[in-house]
Amino acid sequence: MALYEHVLLARQDVSAQQVEALVEQFKGIVEANGGSVPKVEYWGVKSLGYRIKKNRKAHYSLLNINAPAAAVAEMERQMRINEDVLRFMTIRVEELEEGQSVMLQKRDRDERSDRFDRGPGGGDRFDRGPRRERPRREDEATTETAGEA
Repeated sequence: MALYEHVLLARQDVSAQQVEALVEQFKGIVEANGGSVPKVEYWGVKSLGYRIKKNRKAHYSLLNINAPAAAVAEMERQMRINEDVLRFMTIRVEELEEGQSVMLQKRDRDERSDRFDRGPGGGDRFDRGPRRERPRREDEATTETAGEA
């Protein structure tokens, strides 16, 4: 059987529980057709790069799938019918990723950095010291003095 990574974008106005139910429905379709879904990750609501069907945000979910091509084709057919699914993408991979995906690792890292005190000013420049003046180039100095005269 082939290995796939499948990302699903659901409308922003459905709840997280409804997205979970959608994922379980599609997982059931894969399993009914002789496949398995070893890992499911819910990435949360994220902003879209552009509007899709009048939505600016979407619920993102990742499914790792171990199934024959016919099972994936049937799942994708059901997704096209479902009006809560905005977009989906299935990619065939050589091996499935173990542990957390990069998106969940990034979210964990962001949560840890939010708890970290950034120092005065709110930025992370506090360890670099004050900003120094940049040396001026010769051509900048001559154009400014010529304009003043």
